[in-house]
Amino acid sequence: MNDSTTLNLIRKYLKAGVMEKGLEEATRTGVPQGGPLSVILSNVYLDKLDKELEQRGLRFTRYADDTMIFTKSEMAANRVMKSITDWIERKLFLKVNATKTKVVRPTRSKYLGITFLKNGGESKVKPTAEKKKKLKQKLSECLKRNKAVARPLAETIKRVNEIVRGWINYFRIGMMKQFMEEFGAWLRHKIRVIVIKQWKTPKTIYRNLSYLNQKNKNGFDHEAIYKVANTRLGWYRQSGMNVVNFIISPDMLENKIKDGAGLLNPLNYYLRNVGI
Repeated sequence: MNDSTTLNLIRKYLKAGVMEKGLEEATRTGVPQGGPLSVILSNVYLDKLDKELEQRGLRFTRYADDTMIFTKSEMAANRVMKSITDWIERKLFLKVNATKTKVVRPTRSKYLGITFLKNGGESKVKPTAEKKKKLKQKLSECLKRNKAVARPLAETIKRVNEIVRGWINYFRIGMMKQFMEEFGAWLRHKIRVIVIKQWKTPKTIYRNLSYLNQKNKNGFDHEAIYKVANTRLGWYRQSGMNVVNFIISPDMLENKIKDGAGLLNPLNYYLRNVGI
């Protein structure tokens, strides 16, 4: 790169410093972690690494400074790791993270939130267990009862849909049909808890369940609905009872919430739009 204007801009960015606890600190080496240009600058600087790996005939994938190199054997992997690490430090003057750099089978690796698996003799990818857990944690924070109950249901559902849709789109090449099915059931249950708690009193719960039962012809009798409305079980267990599951059905949550905020069905969205 010989563009002096671009190089000057990059230099200024690298020397701009960072804010730590309200105080400005000078940056002596590297790019600020999480900086808006860190990915772009990594791709610019590590282009030489790509060309070196291609010249050696190695199969690899790289995103910013995260790189995976694939070999046919553990012996070859150890040899390549040592050779490439040495090349990076000599030619690019970068320090390779020793704790993150290792030889591992694809099925035990983690790369950008995905891992590999064998399916029918073919190699496939899927989201890691950690990413699945983080998705639920993020939604649990959004669906905390006190916060969620205080806001309109349509607003909560719209926010949930944004999170779920974005997560599925990111991992769209992964195999996750079973997880999407289980996750969808978990998500609907969390929403039912909010609905029941927003109704608050046994009288209101009974009245609303009875109305929906009659309107949608679910077929539950007065006694069954009365038991659910007046149960002494907690909100979470109450919302998991069959009467609630059938009356506040997936179809109702997806299509009959007011203000046009139907709950996204994770499995259907995955299979219809981005599943493979």
